[in-house]
Amino acid sequence: MSKTVRSIIFVAAVMSLLLAACGAPTATPTQAVVEPTATEVPVVVEPTVAPTEDPMAMFAPDAVTGDIITAGSSTVFPLSERMAELFQQEGYTGNITVDSIGSGAGFERFCKTGETDVANASRKIKDAEVELCKALTPAREPIAFRVGTDALTVVVSAENDFVTALSKEQLGKIFTAQVTKWNEVDPAFPAETILVYGPGADSGTFDYFNEVIVAPLYPNADGKPDIEAGKAALLGVVSAQFSEDDNVLVQGVEGSKYAIGYFGFAYFSENSGALKAVAVEGVEPSQVTVDDGTYPISRPLFLYSDATILKEKPQVAAFIYFYLSNVNDNISDVGYFPAPAADLQASLDAWKAAVGQ
Repeated sequence: MSKTVRSIIFVAAVMSLLLAACGAPTATPTQAVVEPTATEVPVVVEPTVAPTEDPMAMFAPDAVTGDIITAGSSTVFPLSERMAELFQQEGYTGNITVDSIGSGAGFERFCKTGETDVANASRKIKDAEVELCKALTPAREPIAFRVGTDALTVVVSAENDFVTALSKEQLGKIFTAQVTKWNEVDPAFPAETILVYGPGADSGTFDYFNEVIVAPLYPNADGKPDIEAGKAALLGVVSAQFSEDDNVLVQGVEGSKYAIGYFGFAYFSENSGALKAVAVEGVEPSQVTVDDGTYPISRPLFLYSDATILKEKPQVAAFIYFYLSNVNDNISDVGYFPAPAADLQASLDAWKAAVGQ
């Protein structure tokens, strides 16, 4: 093969390679696909919180057992009886005793003999009774729990058609026999003998009536009401009928058109069909006149106990707590009136302090 032919063949081969290189499609570089990175949300683990225990659960009626012994005021009796029944209905399975023996006798059992856990009272405890409590072994320091208000009610028979209202002075004279016939009270009244019914000397109702109605008629040398002179005058009426049982007084007044008596509003309310309430100083007993302070012979009602008793006997602490927490829902049905809110709260505060809550 000639040199010229070889050159032509070489050139053709080179041209073929160049044409192949220019005609081939350009390869696009492969892009790396970057998958989006998922952002991990941190899992917040809430701390496990134990259920908060109710600090009052230990004082629930169904959480306590053991005996509870209460005694005292015949006025407070129907209210305490109601609260005791409700306490049992809510699950208390122990024995609870509520005796109606009068405030004075109730304080004697609580402070002198130490027989009871709670004293029911329609008056404040006396200094001499506090000293008796301190003399016990172990000593007791009475704590007052205000539970309500009573409108001490003067009553006559529903058949009495002449008495509607009396002054405090007239009442004092009637119940100390300074007047013995109705026409001596008012000439318009019949000339009939007044039949007097009243609580006995162990009753807080007796003490209160003496303090507010009778003792002011017997001032001492300082011009102040002489409590002992008033008490003697009340008890000196030989024709009077006395009883710590208010139901006995109710029956006595019901039985005569010319009878008159006094006791807690609850007993009047329960027997209002057979009895008539007498207005005192022109004011009749009612929720309104008790609340506004115009009824002149309304008075506080109490329970008394002791901090050591409440700590050593959870059932007693539970009963008083239940009583204070539920009394306002029941007191009107019984026939009394709620204590002022501040006084009831003070009672709850005193209870909490006594049990260490």
